[in-house]
Amino acid sequence: IYKHPMFALASAVSIVLSIVLFSVMLLTPLYVQKVREISPFHAGLLMLPGAVVMGLMSPITGKLFDKYGPRALAYTGLTISVVTTYFLSRLQLDTGYYYLMMLYTIRMFGMSMVMMPIMTNGMNSLPMKSNPHGTAMNNTLQQVSGAIGSALLLTIMTNRLEQSATNQAKELMASGVDISAMKGEIERTAMLDGVNHAFFISTLITLGALILALFIKRVVPPKFEPSADAVEEFKK
Repeated sequence: IYKHPMFALASAVSIVLSIVLFSVMLLTPLYVQKVREISPFHAGLLMLPGAVVMGLMSPITGKLFDKYGPRALAYTGLTISVVTTYFLSRLQLDTGYYYLMMLYTIRMFGMSMVMMPIMTNGMNSLPMKSNPHGTAMNNTLQQVSGAIGSALLLTIMTNRLEQSATNQAKELMASGVDISAMKGEIERTAMLDGVNHAFFISTLITLGALILALFIKRVVPPKFEPSADAVEEFKK
């Protein structure tokens, strides 16, 4: 890897993006179902436009990559991701369904402008014979980092949730309020605090990816030159 710094950099950015991508895909349904008390079916519908946008952007991003290179796309996409993730860290108990859908969709739009260009640029820095190894390494790193990142941010959310619930209960008990009648409200408020905190940490992680993207340079893939033996074999 040290012989191909752009591949190493692309792998590092990919790891960070996988952490925030998979974790947000878990945090958003938790907020929708536990805080907003929306059905799982409608929670899935909320995330559907984001998935569609990512699919539609794949061929478009390829053309933009050929024209502008990876750095411009990475800056734009990561800036969009940082801003939208920050707004997701400011959710309220009554945040609108369609507002949340819009934020999630725009965020996925930003992510779609980063993932493919970054990895393509990294793969271009490898010799052709190493492409299978590079692809295998990227897939493994993305899956492992996504799983670890999801577990990490869910742990952060849970710890913040428990701390917030305990603090609320202590404040209410000190005021002489019967907390048994407010258990549901305490749980919702604590969950909201935990989700917002996890989204804020995700914002900082995404900002780290944006900083890494400052060092990206466009790599021209090495030209394939067939060996003399291959040319003679082809002529036969």
